[in-house]
Amino acid sequence: MIKVNDLHKSFSGEEILKGIDTEFIQGKTNLIIGQSGAGKTVFLKCLLGLILPTDGTIEYDGKAYSTLNKEQQRELRKKMGMVFQGSALFDSMSVAENVMFPLKMFTKQRKEQRMERVREVLDRVDLLKVDNKFPSEISGGMQKRVAIARAIVNKPQYLFCDEPNSGLDPKTAILIDNLIHEITKENNITTVINTHDMNSVLEIGENIVFLKDGRLEWQGDKSIIYKTDNESLTSFVYSSDLFQKVRKAQLQGL
Repeated sequence: MIKVNDLHKSFSGEEILKGIDTEFIQGKTNLIIGQSGAGKTVFLKCLLGLILPTDGTIEYDGKAYSTLNKEQQRELRKKMGMVFQGSALFDSMSVAENVMFPLKMFTKQRKEQRMERVREVLDRVDLLKVDNKFPSEISGGMQKRVAIARAIVNKPQYLFCDEPNSGLDPKTAILIDNLIHEITKENNITTVINTHDMNSVLEIGENIVFLKDGRLEWQGDKSIIYKTDNESLTSFVYSSDLFQKVRKAQLQGL
C-alpha cells in the first residue's frame, strides 16, 4: 500500500499539488485520472521519488520516503517497476536485453539466472518467440508488452504505468489493460496507472483517484463512477466518447 498525506508540490512559487490525501491499495489497479494540467504527472513523479514534495509525506507500506537515507531509498527503488508512456526501450538492444537491463542494474545474479528470469517474464507476456528481435522489428503493442516484462522482471512490490495505452488501437489497449490487471493480481502488486483513457477506467478501475487543479476531487471504483453527483467528475466523464456510447446503449436498453 502507498499512503499519501497532505501532499503539496510547488515550482517557482506556483503550487501544482495542493494537499492530496489518498491511498493506493495493494493487489488492485489504482488509476489516476483528470484533465490536462490537473497535476497527474507531477503526482506520479512524486510517487516514484523522481521529485520531492514541497510538503507532506508518501508512505510505502508504512515507511515515509522522506525518512529514508540514501541507501534505503535505493533499496525502495529496487522494489519499483515503471512502464513509460512511449515504452522507452533501448533501440540498440534486443527484446531479451531490454528486459534483462534492470537485473544487470540492481542484482548480482549470474547470467544463467538472469536469462532464466527473462524467459519467465517474456513467456508471461507471450513474447518468447521475439526475444532476439529489436524494438523496431516488433509492433507497438509488442513493445508495450516488452516494457511491462522489463518493469516486472525484478518482482516489484510497486508498479507504475504512465499512459500505458498511449498510441495503441482500442483492441490492443484492452489487452494491455487486462495484462497489467492480471499481473497485479498474480503478484499482489500495488499498481498505479496514470491515464486519460476511459476504456481503462471501465475495464480495470478498481480504485480511481480523480484530480482537479492539483486537489483530490473524488475517489471510488468503476462501479460507481457513472453514479456520482460530483459535478467536476461528471463533466470529465461525460465528455468522453466512450461515455456517450455507453449512455446511448443504456438508453436503448430501457
